[in-house]
Amino acid sequence: MVNNKKVQRQQRDPATSIELTINLHKRLHGITFKRRAGRAVREVKKFASKTMGTEDVRVTNELNQFLWSKGVRNVPYRVRVRLDRKRDADEEDSRDYTVVDVVKVDTFKGLTSKRIDATA
Repeated sequence: MVNNKKVQRQQRDPATSIELTINLHKRLHGITFKRRAGRAVREVKKFASKTMGTEDVRVTNELNQFLWSKGVRNVPYRVRVRLDRKRDADEEDSRDYTVVDVVKVDTFKGLTSKRIDATA
């Protein structure tokens, strides 16, 4: 028997920031060499969309340069990113979008995901 109750979605905080590490190595396994850097950008966007719950994802120039820094074939294995969900003021329906920016770290050892307070 099918339950006809509507599923209530949790209201997301409109302005939220999360800092986390994306393992690109497992997402690019088996991808042709000449397509790896472009696929890495798409995988970062897909991950950000799923994590933040927005369809509109914008990658900063610094993150794009970091992903392409070793060429099209040799994409970095991991990338530390900050995901910022923001509200689009120009749209009348005020849709949210996500800005993805790179965070420079010396090593990825011992890092965990953390939510960043908007007031800080």
